[in-house]
Amino acid sequence: MRFLADMGVSLRIVRWLLEQGYDATHLRNEELHRMPNGKIFEKAIAENRVVLTFDLDFGEIAALSRGQKGSVIVFRLHNTRTAHVIDRLAAALDHCKSALETGAIVVVEEQRHRIRYLPIGEIH
Repeated sequence: MRFLADMGVSLRIVRWLLEQGYDATHLRNEELHRMPNGKIFEKAIAENRVVLTFDLDFGEIAALSRGQKGSVIVFRLHNTRTAHVIDRLAAALDHCKSALETGAIVVVEEQRHRIRYLPIGEIH
């Protein structure tokens, strides 16, 4: 699985993903820190990457993507310390890999994660 981290996501999370054997990059590494959210999502789709973000706009962008294969992990956490984000991400990835591979919005919260398959409204 491949990941693209948005600007609000720590570079240490990208390093952790790389250590776990995932292909991961950060917008900062590519000097794309000013790229608009819609373009970030298009880039992720073109490169078959899952967007990692704290920005709630990406859920809406993905929901309106008209069936394009793209996935987003949105962190909705009170505790945004990197170690906690990594723990919650690891738990979500254990359960959501197949959903992310087919197109989904995964909302990662303090005690749970929710999956919305894309396109919204289709039965999976």
